[in-house]
Amino acid sequence: MSQVPTPDSFKAANPDELFDIVDAEDRVIGQAPRREVHARHLVHRATHVMVHDHTGHLFLQRRSLTKDTFPGCWDSSCSGHVDSGEDYPTAARRELGEELGWHDSSLPLRQLVKLTPCPDNGYEFIQIFLMGPLSGPFVLHPQEISEGRWVAPDELDILVAEHPEQVAGALRLLWSRYRAEIVAQL
Repeated sequence: MSQVPTPDSFKAANPDELFDIVDAEDRVIGQAPRREVHARHLVHRATHVMVHDHTGHLFLQRRSLTKDTFPGCWDSSCSGHVDSGEDYPTAARRELGEELGWHDSSLPLRQLVKLTPCPDNGYEFIQIFLMGPLSGPFVLHPQEISEGRWVAPDELDILVAEHPEQVAGALRLLWSRYRAEIVAQL
């Protein structure tokens, strides 16, 4: 059943929230607060969801200027950390609600690929999901997202190639490595 998105579900990032710390095989080896995980570059988990519409366009978000990493840059439709004890699909659904105000769980999340940790993606295992076709309505979390827009894959190619400084590191990385797999499923 579809629910109307509302800003009531918006949650601000908490520097003391706990993340699972994981080893090179993505197995949990401990927990630490967000601020410590980021400060010490500890390997942890995140999700990205690429939402597409009926025409094969992807919804991108522009990160708020108040974000601590990649402020003002274009990013996946929604993205976020996997909280301690949470799995990737649960985190992806939560992020859809928190960032886009989207709570309809009738559309399946299609698991694509998983990025391995590196400096470009903030030392995160990132599970990439695809969702759609979907055209909203979205209610963008104002502390997380300054704007959103639909782009064709070719437009994203140009943005990444000609203006890489305007694209968040994880999106640049996932698009450069997995563009063909993503586009094949639109």
